Amino acid sequence: MDRTPYQDNIIKHYYKNKDSIMLQKLGELTTELYLAENRRKRDQLWKRVEQALKNIGVPESKIQSLIAGDRPADLAKFIEGKMF
Repeated sequence: MDRTPYQDNIIKHYYKNKDSIMLQKLGELTTELYLAENRRKRDQLWKRVEQALKNIGVPESKIQSLIAGDRPADLAKFIEGKMF
C-alpha cells in the first residue's frame, strides 16, 4: 500500500509522540474511573488502562499492581510521576 508523504509524516509524528498521547489518554481514563457508577463500567475502563500502560512499556508487575488496587488515585499519582 502506497502512502503519500503527508500520511507518512502523520504516522511518524504519532509514533514520535506516542508516550505523550498515551499519558493523556490515561489521564482521561482516570477521570472516567472516578466517575464510573458501576462495576462493569470500571472493569471495562481498567482493561483500557491496562492496554494504554502496555503501549508505553510499563512493566507487567506495575500494571497488575495498579489494576488490582482498583484505586484511580494510585493511577493518577503514577501518571503524574511519568509526566514530570
